[in-house]
Amino acid sequence: MENYNETPDFILLGLFLPSKIGLFIFILIILLFLMAWFGNLSMVLLILLDTHLHTPMYFLLSQLSFIDLNYISTIVPKMTSHYLFGNKSISFIGCGVQSFFLTLGGAEALLLVSMAYDRYMAICFPLHYPNRISRRVCVLMITGSWIMGSINSCAHTTYALHIPYCRSRAINHFFCDVPAMLTLACMDTWVYEYTVFVSTTLFLVLPFVIIACSYGHVLLAVYLMHSAEGRKKAYSTCSTHLTVVTFYYVPFAYTYLRPRSLRSPAEDKALAVFYTVLTPMLYPIIYSLRNKEVKGALRRVIHRICFVKMDTNYLS
Repeated sequence: MENYNETPDFILLGLFLPSKIGLFIFILIILLFLMAWFGNLSMVLLILLDTHLHTPMYFLLSQLSFIDLNYISTIVPKMTSHYLFGNKSISFIGCGVQSFFLTLGGAEALLLVSMAYDRYMAICFPLHYPNRISRRVCVLMITGSWIMGSINSCAHTTYALHIPYCRSRAINHFFCDVPAMLTLACMDTWVYEYTVFVSTTLFLVLPFVIIACSYGHVLLAVYLMHSAEGRKKAYSTCSTHLTVVTFYYVPFAYTYLRPRSLRSPAEDKALAVFYTVLTPMLYPIIYSLRNKEVKGALRRVIHRICFVKMDTNYLS
């Protein structure tokens, strides 16, 4: 039996069992990772390259995709390496990087609030929208989300890396989840667990309430619209955003609001797969397949690339 106390690094016990089912789950997660990585990177590049998407809503969406790229890029490759090569250790610095980018989910929550506010102003106050949601306001919302999310992430990560660990260094997870790390501490961490509860409430529950209220006003405004086409478009936009919010908030909040006595490693790992791999894969699908503007921008970018290539071949 391996001794996990002799190494200064942490040990991630992982997600996959040494069986055919474990191999199947591993292959499935790799496919989801590739879809999420390609989809989010494509969204970021598409919004950057197509001037028709240079609006506050799509700038916010590009930041959302960028955060999701950080999620999957810091967690899945390491998990894959552990499974393929059998080396389950991760350094303190590597653990800190994973913890930082995971807790950066607070920034994502604030970006979702900003996106809800953008849709609220666009649908409920369309005449005031250009003044209320200017490029300057959009930059402030994005900057504020990143700063507040980073401060929250730094606080959690710094605490997790500075508490004494005198038990086994084997973390029963497939990444450095701070609550899973706390079970290895040789000190009472109830104060920090209370801080996690407060932080989750501020960055998940409160934003969810704000988003729910804003969409309540949006749905009321949509119901009072005289244009059937306008109602259809608004309902489509709202349903898309509410789907994104639900996919993000429910598993995250359920995981971090429960007390330690009600948590189990198996359940935590299953939920973590949802918000670290599955949800980032779904975001680009939801925003591209159901959005005519994104599909139009994709056609324009592809046409531009093909046109440039044809000109290059002609000149050569």
